[in-house]
Parts: sequence; structure tokens; C-alpha cells
Amino acid sequence: MGKPHQQRKQEIIQSTLALAAELGVKKVTTQAIADRIGVAQATIFRHFKTRDAIFAEAIAWLADQLFLVLSNCFQSQQDADQRLQQLVHRQLQFISEHKGLPRLLFSDRLHLESPALKQAVQTIMQHYTREVAKLIEEGVDSGHFRQDLDAMQSAGFIAALIQGLVMRWSIFNFDFDLEQEAKPLWDFIDSALR
Repeated sequence: MGKPHQQRKQEIIQSTLALAAELGVKKVTTQAIADRIGVAQATIFRHFKTRDAIFAEAIAWLADQLFLVLSNCFQSQQDADQRLQQLVHRQLQFISEHKGLPRLLFSDRLHLESPALKQAVQTIMQHYTREVAKLIEEGVDSGHFRQDLDAMQSAGFIAALIQGLVMRWSIFNFDFDLEQEAKPLWDFIDSALR
């Protein structure tokens, strides 16, 4: 007897992300996923109609997990600057544990070949930027950050800095400790916001 539906779907998603990290998105085929799990390719199609449906579910899972990890940064009673510093650290820690994330985010599949996947990521990025902007606004209101900051613009720059660092990490085949970059990155961000 096979595994329960949700358990098998999760296994497919995790295998997809692991393969993306190891091989790149282009080489993540439904056959490669099936081989990794040790099932027939037909089993993959019983749970997902297309490869893009797997990628979409993987993106949604990653977003849910990331926002779960970051939720305390958005909702805690700590000062905004402390929460933003924690957010940078936790986000880099999360990404370092999910190497398939940058491979998927920076792939041609996402950027050029699948408008639906691109739209899903844009929606997640917009939500993230709004949440970071609220945090920056709190910091401005409490006097922790400069009064002349544009919160949305600053949040966009923070997202771009993190994405740039993650892209460099991915391009260099994950050969440096991403989590070790949290402090220097935060020091740079902090000096820009104060």
C-alpha cells in the first residue's frame, strides 16, 4: 500500500527542491523526481498534473515555511531594529537550509518560461516587502530609524540586498556560509536606516 496523499506530495516537493539544488531546475524532470523517491513516474502524475504544478506547490510550501520562521519578527513586542536584525538572520538561515530555493528563484523556468510561477513569486515578494515596510515604519515611529526613510523603498532595497547575496551564494555553488553573512549584511542595513 502506498503512502498517504499528503505525505507523498510532501516527499515529491522535498525531492524536487533537493534535485533543483543539486542539478538545477532544467534537469528536474518528473522522471528524475520519481527515480529519487523510488516510485514510478505515474505516481508523480497521480499527485501533480504537471512539473510546473510541482514547482508551484514547492514555491507555496517554501513561502509558508519562510513566513512561519519570520512571523515572530513581524509580530513581537521587541524594538523594530532588533526584529529587523532577527529577520535578516532567520531569512538567511532558512535559505541556507533550502538550497533549492535560489536555484528555483533564479531559473529561466521562473523568469521566462512560466508566467504563472513568476506571478506566484511576485505575489510572495510583494507580501514580504509590505511586511518589512511595516517593520521599518515602526522603527521610524519609535525613533530607531531615520525620519526621512521611505519604508516601501527601503524594504525593497533590503529585499534586493538579500536576493543579491543569495544569488552570489548560488552562483558560487554554496561554497561560503550564508548564515555568516547575516551580521555584515545587517551592519550595512543598520547604518543605512539610522
